[in-house]
Amino acid sequence: MAEAFLSESAGDRFDVESAGLEPREINKLVIEVMEEMNIDISENTSDSIFDFYKEGRLYDFVISVCDESIESQCPIFPGITQRLHWPFPDPSSVVGSDEEKLSKVRKIRDDIHNRIMSWLNTFA
Repeated sequence: MAEAFLSESAGDRFDVESAGLEPREINKLVIEVMEEMNIDISENTSDSIFDFYKEGRLYDFVISVCDESIESQCPIFPGITQRLHWPFPDPSSVVGSDEEKLSKVRKIRDDIHNRIMSWLNTFA
C-alpha cells in the first residue's frame, strides 16, 4: 500500500520500490481496499528486502512500515540519508468477520495514506 500511494503521489520525484522480510502473495483484502481508491495492485509482486540489500542498492530514504516487533530485523542499507520507521499492523493479521477484516484493512490503508501525504507535505 505504501509503495502504491508513494508512487501515485510522488512517483515523479522518487523512484519507489517495496520489499518485505518474507515475500508472499499480495493480500486479497489489501487488493480490494486499494481498488476502492482506484489503485490496482493486483499485478504487483512481493520482493525480498534481503535481495535488494545483497545487490547493494542505495537509497536516500528507507521507510519501514512493519510492526515494531520485527523492525529490528530489517537490514541497514549503506549510504542511507534517512531511515524512517512507521509501524502499521500487518493486514494479514486482522481477525473478525469478513466485513470487520475489511474495515480494519481500510483503517490501515487510510493511516498509511495519511502518513505518506503528511510526509510528502514536508517537501513542499
